[in-house]
Formats: sequence, structure tokens, C-alpha cells
Amino acid sequence: MKISIDYSVNDPQNIKVISAKYIADFAIKICFTDGTEKQIDFEPFLSKSHHPAIRKYLDAKEFSKFEIVDGNLNWNDYDLIFPVWDLYMGKI
Repeated sequence: MKISIDYSVNDPQNIKVISAKYIADFAIKICFTDGTEKQIDFEPFLSKSHHPAIRKYLDAKEFSKFEIVDGNLNWNDYDLIFPVWDLYMGKI
């Protein structure tokens, strides 16, 4: 008897963002290639930062201007970006 397991589903290199929707109050609902959906609250991360390049995204209008580029959530041409696996795990 042969048992085969496909580990590629949980391989961080294969997970990509396929859609993202701004909810409100710095929360984004993110859908990944494997069908997983996460709602992530970015406000704690943004609030804790002392760096002005990150703190500028505490402006909701600026924060909501993200795009999906090559399977990544991206703000202002890589001004702000998070590892996809961190988003997938819901830990930023």
C-alpha cells in the first residue's frame, strides 16, 4: 500500500493572495489561493510603529489604497508589504 501526501498546499511558496477587500478600521479580508480567507486587523501593527513611513498608513484613506501585485498585498509600489505567509497565518 502506498500513501502519498501532498504537502504543497501548505508550502509558503505556493500561497498567494488572490483577492483583498478593505472592511473598515484598518481591517482587510484576504482570500488565498487555497481558498483560505482571513480578516486581518492591521491597526495594532501600524499603531506600534514609530517609523513615519509606516505611521502614514494610520490615515484610513492612505491605508485603503493597497493593490495585489504578484500574489502579494502591496501599498504604494512596495512602500509597505508583508510576507504572504504571515498574512496567511494571521500574524503581522
